[in-house]
Amino acid sequence: MKVRHALMLAAAMLLAGAAQAQFQKPEDAVKYRQSAFSVMGTHFARLGAMANGKVPFDARKAQEDAAVVLMLSRLPWAGFTPDTQQLESKAKPALWSEMDKVKVGADKLITAAVALDAAAKTGSLDAVKKTFGDAAASCKACHDAYKSK
Repeated sequence: MKVRHALMLAAAMLLAGAAQAQFQKPEDAVKYRQSAFSVMGTHFARLGAMANGKVPFDARKAQEDAAVVLMLSRLPWAGFTPDTQQLESKAKPALWSEMDKVKVGADKLITAAVALDAAAKTGSLDAVKKTFGDAAASCKACHDAYKSK
């Protein structure tokens, strides 16, 4: 299981770098980042429902969802290419002038996703609850600063 996750993570990292070079059109980069965020959000919401007691905790599902969140947390950033700045998206104009801050936020998300993944692997709801809040806060901070409603 650990080997599979390590391979998935390595593949995701390689794909993230390769993806930026492979976007045929700026619109493809926007679709790429939006898709990565969408799928990550789905799995993150599943974890949130368990952490907040809205659905029963299932350790196996929590581990699977956390692994997906971790893998995807590294991907969308390749889609923020300079040629996408003028395209219609939910990105606020400040994102483009504060890309260094966006990178810091991305790093915080990845760090929080690593912690969430480790917590889920313990099979403990309390551990997931403890790390879920930090991950949610990292998402919220970036959304508040750089995503239009």
